[in-house]
Amino acid sequence: MRTTREYHLENPQNFKAALLQWSRQFEEIAWLDSNDHSPQHTSFDAVLAVEAFTAIKTDHFNAFSKLQEYQEVTKDWIFGYLSYDLKNDVEVLSSNNFDGLQFPELYFFQPQKLLFVRNNVLEMRYLKMAEDSMEEDLKEILAYERKITAKKSAEDEEGQMVSPSFSEEKIDKGIVPRISKENYLEKVKEMLRHIHRGDIYEANFCQEFFAENREIDPFRVFQNLNEISRPPFAVFLKLENNYLLCASPERYLKMEGGHIISQPIKGTARRSQDPEEDEKIAKILAQDPKERAENIMIVDLVRNDLSRIAKKGSVNVDELCKVYSFKQVHQMISTISAKLEEGIPPVEVLRATFPMGSMTGAPKISAMKIIEELEESRRGLYSGAVGYFNPEGDFDFNVVIRSILYNSLAKYVSFSVGGAITSRSIPEMEFEECLLKSEAMRKALDL
Repeated sequence: MRTTREYHLENPQNFKAALLQWSRQFEEIAWLDSNDHSPQHTSFDAVLAVEAFTAIKTDHFNAFSKLQEYQEVTKDWIFGYLSYDLKNDVEVLSSNNFDGLQFPELYFFQPQKLLFVRNNVLEMRYLKMAEDSMEEDLKEILAYERKITAKKSAEDEEGQMVSPSFSEEKIDKGIVPRISKENYLEKVKEMLRHIHRGDIYEANFCQEFFAENREIDPFRVFQNLNEISRPPFAVFLKLENNYLLCASPERYLKMEGGHIISQPIKGTARRSQDPEEDEKIAKILAQDPKERAENIMIVDLVRNDLSRIAKKGSVNVDELCKVYSFKQVHQMISTISAKLEEGIPPVEVLRATFPMGSMTGAPKISAMKIIEELEESRRGLYSGAVGYFNPEGDFDFNVVIRSILYNSLAKYVSFSVGGAITSRSIPEMEFEECLLKSEAMRKALDL
């Protein structure tokens, strides 16, 4: 049982910034922020979960079974992640590529303290052992808010709100690719050979950028990244020495009251500061046959995955290949829904659909095998999912893309980018799309 209190917020934006500052004292932090997108099916504007009461941390072996037991026994809010390498629990697969991050493959925790921001209201939900600290915690957060408000007012008066410029030369000295451009192009050509042989129709091919012996301030870098992108599924995650700084625009899967939705993204185009040109770019993306083909293939894969756990005839494509505009890029998004079959546990819905089709390819198992052969870095949390379960077993998870991963003990910084390779793919253009997707992470680390 949790003790609940509510407070009206005068300035939710400054209060959200204060919440993140206040959270720095804790070893376990999960911060989920919709950045005022108010996307369909969103349950709150933001939530902060801190200070683990219980936790589960494991490798891929029987990971989903262990998570199901933890979720059913806890019957409370739990927050955490599923790494891409849990594919090895779902199918007979392996992950043998280099892993500089060394994150656990699954990690969830039950927070003592939960703070929701919704419609200008703060809702604090604390476990009984922590309820005596509610009043003092709120005082501390409000003190942070006052400092942030005063600082913003001073900056506005002095005109100091100009963001630093991005220096490509500077960032390239710190962040290097795991594979060269020439090697990347050869690997895309090899993937195309698999496609032309009929081994696969489509596969998501990714490459890592990394820095060794690099110390960063994860909170500051996350604030930079979030300000650059303002995505609907932003996450700041700290679990001991491991950090995820995530600016994801993509939902993996949400279930509420037995209603399931998946919203895969396939199709990316740049934004323009010129409104007419920007609108033209979005229209070209919407009509691009290659991008539509990529998206539709993944929609079919998601429909197939959901049919394993859905009531017969309930899987439906609610929205096909719709273009949405974000701060950095235009994205092509589809929405697929289903109704859960009676008697199927919530974790089984994740197991039946994991990893998400937008980050694997079709057919899924063949694509994952080829991905493992051609990529040179272990994906880990990248292209996995972060989210939560509530006490009723409902859940919501994003896709971990547009993200920076950091092991503060190893001083290892990493981000990966990729795209769908189909028979229409041109290797040079795929490389350029990777650079476009990497821009926000590069800027965030450079600021």
